[in-house]
Amino acid sequence: MSVVLAEDNALLRHGLVRLVEADADLTLAGSAGDLPTLLDLVEKHDPDVVVTDIRMPPTNTDEGIALAAQLRTSRPQTGVLLLSQYAEAAYALRLLANGTARRGYLLKERVADGDELTDAIRRVAEGGSVIDPIVIEGLVAANRAAPSELDALTPRELEVLGEMAQGKSNASIAAALVLSERAIEKHTNSIFSKLGLSEERDLNRRVSAVLVYLQNR
Repeated sequence: MSVVLAEDNALLRHGLVRLVEADADLTLAGSAGDLPTLLDLVEKHDPDVVVTDIRMPPTNTDEGIALAAQLRTSRPQTGVLLLSQYAEAAYALRLLANGTARRGYLLKERVADGDELTDAIRRVAEGGSVIDPIVIEGLVAANRAAPSELDALTPRELEVLGEMAQGKSNASIAAALVLSERAIEKHTNSIFSKLGLSEERDLNRRVSAVLVYLQNR
């Protein structure tokens, strides 16, 4: 699968390049240090995944978030993995506002582990999502005082939904919680029912449930 990288810090960008090139399953299509160059690379190579810093030249504000929103419409099959120094809950909510599929948000400290980065790239390319646990903790803390739609869920259902929010499949959730896949299926159906998502398609239900979790937990 092809990858385009964008990071304005040259040293970190070179490190990311080495990590991607070291993985036999990934092909680096190009790297950029600013948004205009990144847009040119995406247009030229149509990558499977864009790995980008949130803040880049020319404005160093929210270029990565804006690009992710743009690609959701123009290239819906292109995954976007955002990297940031900060666990910004507001950025995570903007990233996931139109769905969690093919979207990821990792703190830069995670990418020192090459396996974590390349695994995240694969999950995003395959249609999943990856949200850094510290970012999720920030979302939880920011919304703890507000009335929650999650109050109807049992502690176990909250555990399952928390795993789901990390982009995990039912099989992966079952392994993490040491439960059977059938048990996870029952829990997820109960979650969907309690959150009023019973009539939606399964993918839409998972996306909607995760957004409820991120906004209200």
